[in-house]
Amino acid sequence: MLGTLLADAHWLQALSESQPKALELLSRSPEEQKQRGYFHTLHEICQQPATWLNTAERMISAAPELRALTTGAGTIVLTGSGSSEIIGDCARPLLRRELGIAVEVIGGGALLTFGEEALPPSRPALVISVSRSGGSPESVGAILQLLKPEVRHLVLTCNQQGRLAEDFRDHPQVRVITLDDATNDRSLAMTSSFTNLLLAASSVGFVHAPERYLAICEKLSEVGKLFLRMHVGALATVAASGFRRAVFLGSGARLGAARECGLKMLEMTAGAVATLCESYLGFRHGPMSFAHSDTLIVCLLSSDPLLRAYEFDLLAELDQKDLGLLKVLVGENIPRTLARENDVILECPGLSQLEDNQVAAIHVIAGQWLAFFRCLEEGLRPDSPSEDGVINRVVQSFTLHTPASQNRAAGEEK
Repeated sequence: MLGTLLADAHWLQALSESQPKALELLSRSPEEQKQRGYFHTLHEICQQPATWLNTAERMISAAPELRALTTGAGTIVLTGSGSSEIIGDCARPLLRRELGIAVEVIGGGALLTFGEEALPPSRPALVISVSRSGGSPESVGAILQLLKPEVRHLVLTCNQQGRLAEDFRDHPQVRVITLDDATNDRSLAMTSSFTNLLLAASSVGFVHAPERYLAICEKLSEVGKLFLRMHVGALATVAASGFRRAVFLGSGARLGAARECGLKMLEMTAGAVATLCESYLGFRHGPMSFAHSDTLIVCLLSSDPLLRAYEFDLLAELDQKDLGLLKVLVGENIPRTLARENDVILECPGLSQLEDNQVAAIHVIAGQWLAFFRCLEEGLRPDSPSEDGVINRVVQSFTLHTPASQNRAAGEEK
């Protein structure tokens, strides 16, 4: 633990030295940071590249058990709620390619309400439940609905005291893996918990190649650190530009990243900034009407030449129609010709050395910083932006209905 703290302090010092905006925030005492309401969120965003390596080691140590879970599986279902469900959108393309089997993302609410009917028919099925707190009512209820002979379960959570970990730790059909407590974000919005759970879920695709998985995580950590040391100030400037709407565009796994970026902006501005996420091709079919003169357009760019061709065509169309307040382009080797005078290019050196389905975590960091700084611009507290308590860190408990209880209720009404 001491080594981790020292490494974190060294990294934050390096970040402060390269980014004046980070220095401004981090130079305040922990007490003042907490008083201003950003202590947890700031540190949780900044710590991500370092925590990814710890998560990689933890998942590699569990590789033999993960191999047993995936062997012979006919389908994999990624499930969760809110940001935890979006993790599935980011991980699905990688798992499908690496494992060569069907992989679907089904929300915890759908599994809770429809049970086994919501699952694909292939068996055995592996259900991977992802949850920061491990306490969301639908997460627990969904697993209880699916404790069937031909359904295997893997739980990935950041909270060893959560219900998922406590209730299913010793269950013969369920394997629970808890990440380091440092990833159990204390702030309302998921940041480091999101990217670490994403890397944990991605490890399932490398059960037969743990060395390759580790190399990917090491490269992501390297790229993530460099991204932070280059672009924090630029993201703060964009957040101060006065936009009231934000569009996030992505392809493949980056469409999942776009969803998470949009959700972060919505959560951390308490709904003051309206958001929309879409694919580049899908944006033309109606959603383009969302892009007004007060709209920020964030473009998460692929490295694949074919995808880039379609993405660049859409960007040219946006410029031709003079849509949006400004564009933010995130990727590597981005032609300057894609940017208008006020647009911002965020280069990610080293990103193209990884495959497109491996890099969603880097794109998500860009959205986290934008949401963090926009939250401050709105006069809100990033650690707890929902001042009226509309949303909470853990979804409040609600009644879990079962078919039997509903049949009883129907009988009583008669």
